[in-house]
Amino acid sequence: MQLEALNVGFGYRKNSWTFRHTDLSIRRGEIVGLVGPSGAGKTTLGRILAGYEQPLEGMVKLNNSPLPRTGYHPVQLVFQHPEKAVNPKWRMKEILHEGWNPDHELLERLGIEQDWLRRWPNELSGGELQRFCVARALGPLTQFLIADEMTTMLDSITQAQIWEVVLDIAKKRNMGILVISHEAPLLNRLCSRIIDISSNVISEG
Repeated sequence: MQLEALNVGFGYRKNSWTFRHTDLSIRRGEIVGLVGPSGAGKTTLGRILAGYEQPLEGMVKLNNSPLPRTGYHPVQLVFQHPEKAVNPKWRMKEILHEGWNPDHELLERLGIEQDWLRRWPNELSGGELQRFCVARALGPLTQFLIADEMTTMLDSITQAQIWEVVLDIAKKRNMGILVISHEAPLLNRLCSRIIDISSNVISEG
């Protein structure tokens, strides 16, 4: 069972490709890193894998079938900037329960305090918001997680806490993870494979 990008290409302007002929696969239970220079299309590829963008060529398959278009999406994406991923007109309880209802144990492990649920997004820090986005993405039907610079803007203690929870849940549920990051130490520590989108070279980490 795997998530695959097959000969995928994307560009924002006619006759100007961000990337082309890109192949990538992630198996359930596997942690894969994705690197590349700024503008190479790392975030765009992550959005394509999660169904937020459609490729101009090629396709994405989940377990040998096209990505689903309805219901809880089995590929969840956590963005670098959490304020762009939440509805500012919803309280945090509504945002958190948009996809599923996380249990108190998960919220506690991620450091989410109960009184935060009554707050508006602009009443929380970026780190606090990101904890909610991670919790929202870790639903029981999630098969693959796309972590796009998920902890880059957080302090080292918060980074370690969030990754500890994510990796523990991924192991228990046999989730696959794509880690998009420019932080080589993080990728080398977490990933069994690292893919360079600028050259399509796969290196074993």
